[in-house]
Amino acid sequence: MRVLRTTSLLPLVAALSSSDEAPHAKRVAIIGAGAGGSSAAYHLAQYAAEESTPTYITVFERNSYIGGRTTTVNAWDDPDLAIELGGSIFVDVNHIMVDAMRNFSLFPAEQNLAAQLELPDLGIWNGQQFIIVTKASDTWWDKAKLLWRYGTAPLWTNRLMKSVVGKFLTMYDGPVFPWKSLSDVVERVGLLEVTGVTGEQYLKSNGIGDSFAKEVVQASTRVNYASNLRYIHGLETMVCMATSGARQIKGGNWQIFDRMLRFSRSTLHLNTTIARISKQRDGTYEVSTSTGQVSTYNEVILATPLQYADLIIDPAPKYIPDEIPYMKLYTTLFASPHALDPKAFNLDAETPVPATVLTTLPPAEEPVDGVGSPSFYSISISGAGVNPLSSTPRREFIYKIFSPSRVNSTFLSHMLGQEVSGKEAEHGDADGTVSWIYHKIWYSYPREYPRVTFEEIKLDEGLWYTSGIESFISTMETSALSGKNVARLIRDEWINAKGETASGRVGKDAEVLEL
Repeated sequence: MRVLRTTSLLPLVAALSSSDEAPHAKRVAIIGAGAGGSSAAYHLAQYAAEESTPTYITVFERNSYIGGRTTTVNAWDDPDLAIELGGSIFVDVNHIMVDAMRNFSLFPAEQNLAAQLELPDLGIWNGQQFIIVTKASDTWWDKAKLLWRYGTAPLWTNRLMKSVVGKFLTMYDGPVFPWKSLSDVVERVGLLEVTGVTGEQYLKSNGIGDSFAKEVVQASTRVNYASNLRYIHGLETMVCMATSGARQIKGGNWQIFDRMLRFSRSTLHLNTTIARISKQRDGTYEVSTSTGQVSTYNEVILATPLQYADLIIDPAPKYIPDEIPYMKLYTTLFASPHALDPKAFNLDAETPVPATVLTTLPPAEEPVDGVGSPSFYSISISGAGVNPLSSTPRREFIYKIFSPSRVNSTFLSHMLGQEVSGKEAEHGDADGTVSWIYHKIWYSYPREYPRVTFEEIKLDEGLWYTSGIESFISTMETSALSGKNVARLIRDEWINAKGETASGRVGKDAEVLEL
């Protein structure tokens, strides 16, 4: 696991003591250094600079690294082989992520691994057979055959996706941005009818045939949100189909959020858990760490799901976010010199398995709120490299599996067509079938059930919440957008407060003149 220590970052984020602060400076605490917290710090620092408002931002993160659910692991502890463990890709319509990549001079990772390995790019498997297999080299004739299978459903789905995403993108700019209420803005931009129904209902009501919906769209909702179409709302379903320009940052997407914090010049405290937030009579907040350190702030931004924050807010805020179900997802990374076994997918021995395998349900299987008979959501080749720990260095594939339960030796033996021991399935064996393995349980995203109301952004005066957006859309981009939105709302309140103060002074001066 990548570890970033506080001491190594402090020179970069310009840690400031209270004696450095300008009179009447605003002090802001952000709890969480993931996408939402990092974006809030970055954009608030920009807004404060534009308005010449002295602002001191402190970010608290209980993990040893920046990025939250966007983090990497190094295969065989090789620093040159960083594999995404959490948020893996972002796309063209993710404006904050794309702009940050450009502004911070970060570079996309190579995306042509399947071609290098001479494998098909993508296959959709229903537990019995591959429904679709695609290659980067597919001709227009291959694409035409896909249309024959599904008629115009792919074209209409793409148009529907563009319409829905277009409505969402209006949330980035005025007059819609910034929004004080997520529930209100969803209705205002015309997305209430999309979040209020299931993906299955939304596609059917828009004339998308069952075959394309259940075979292709459902494969996308499963890999992205571990959900079948009957158990995910229509908006998140459409988001899954916005795949144009998919990319990731070379070395890890977490670097975007690392740069945001550096450029915000925030004081960063890693390995630091917040135990209590206490509102004071003057409207400020005392923020207490689990080790007993206490500091006072004008504003506090909760940039982590409150139900997992394990902290006390005293007194209770005006609004308390609902505790909602999150998906418990097992992510497994492992390395092996062996390709996936065609027999595991009912293929003949000479037919290669695609580099990325997505799953859906077979035709006769009733949709369930779970993985169903395929038993996993996806398996893909995420990288390749030379195993430096084996007695004879050998080139190996690095795989990633999303599943509802912990991967064991039986499953791995079946997938590889080679015996995998219990030890290898747990810890790897440098010279074994599985040379390296990493298991991770994520509470990765809310169960995206249909809903028409969302959590409050402002829980109380001076107390803000970014994670309510996750049951609307849960991505790196939308968490970053929520952080930016909160930053703008805080900035606007500061400006309004300045105006009211100035107006009050004018009134008092006028009274003096009249006397």
